[in-house]
Amino acid sequence: MTVISNEPTSTESTEPSRSLWTNLRFVRMFIAYSLATFGDWFDALAIQVMVAYRWGADPLIIALIPVCMAVPGILLGSVAGALADRLHKVKIMLLCDVITVGLTIAILFAPSPLWLLPLLALRAMMGVFHVPAQQALTRQVVAEEHLFQASSLNGFVNQCSKVAGPLLGAVILAFFSPQICILINACTRLLSGAVLWPLRRLMEKPEPVEPDGSTADARDIPESLFTQWQQGWRFIQSSRPVLSTMLFGCFGLMAILMIDYQFTTLFREIKPGNESLLGWLGSSGGAGAIVIILLLNRLPRIGYGWGLGGGYLFIGAGIAALGWIGPQTPEIWVLMWGLCIGVGNGLFMVTLNYLLQKETPPAYVGRVFGIQNSLFSVVLVVAPLAGGALIRVAGPSPTFQYIGLATLVIGLAGILLQRILWEAKPPLLSEAKETIPQESV
Repeated sequence: MTVISNEPTSTESTEPSRSLWTNLRFVRMFIAYSLATFGDWFDALAIQVMVAYRWGADPLIIALIPVCMAVPGILLGSVAGALADRLHKVKIMLLCDVITVGLTIAILFAPSPLWLLPLLALRAMMGVFHVPAQQALTRQVVAEEHLFQASSLNGFVNQCSKVAGPLLGAVILAFFSPQICILINACTRLLSGAVLWPLRRLMEKPEPVEPDGSTADARDIPESLFTQWQQGWRFIQSSRPVLSTMLFGCFGLMAILMIDYQFTTLFREIKPGNESLLGWLGSSGGAGAIVIILLLNRLPRIGYGWGLGGGYLFIGAGIAALGWIGPQTPEIWVLMWGLCIGVGNGLFMVTLNYLLQKETPPAYVGRVFGIQNSLFSVVLVVAPLAGGALIRVAGPSPTFQYIGLATLVIGLAGILLQRILWEAKPPLLSEAKETIPQESV
């Protein structure tokens, strides 16, 4: 287990306390994460507008944007996780913020998509290194009794940013150029680094932890990066809750991402005269996620099967229902099913982050989140292509029905088989102890 100490005297502590907000280290991390996440979503719409409308780029070039942003995760996700467990986490986050600011400013001067795509890929690579470090540091500075609340708060910020970022970005775009939105993102990243700066003196004293939960002799020779990378994979294979979550997440995410980029195709067919419907769907989905995360934040725990399986159940029901919507269906039903999808998304993401934090020893958190990022990035590249091919064969509405029902079945299986997949439900957070889980298949 990794022990953290701080040279300056402070009221911050990793010991259990009455409120998570008394942990000043977490508060700084939370503010920095909020600024960075909001900035990322703030210029997402601006980049799409710049590429599609200002440059008039070919649809193939537009389709390459998410692919370029996913490739770094595939290639470097597990390596980034091992580095997060090996190096100083705050310094990794600070370096990523600084480089992200530079790359975002470079995007301002990109003359064409051929220059933009590699810059977006490099910027996405910074996120690949930043996320495992942030998750590993959260696991160390937050007491176990507050882990679920911390995961809920981070999920809440992420969903709020998905709603507020694009909406405020659209307002800015109505009066200014896309470059202003991109510049604002650079400023938020700079502020994120400034908030994290006082934590640069956080001293980490790593104590090697074996995958079976035992503590290695501190006098052992330091392990190589490749050895730590291998240990991350071995730990996942030896931990039933973590391995089941990885596989369950990939199957469900594959189904969801097959239609994630095809909502415009569906609405173009069933509601051709309402171009703003996609924006309303996104807003209703974000609202649903925010509501469920606020409710989850008041709970001491959530069963893994109910959280992960229930999340897919809501998402699948919403997607399938959208597939049955016709030209005469009132738009209110689109918002209702968007709300349903958002509830499922919030439920799934909070449970996923909490489970990986709770069931992973502190010394392995970075590697586990890095490997998860690699696996999910592979799905992010493959699924949209498969979904596009299916829509060309079957049509938008039937495809949404098939994918929705498949996701619903995956969610139902997760609920019914939760004792097999995740063993017993997690203990009450108030009863949690600072122990390293010893899971075996």
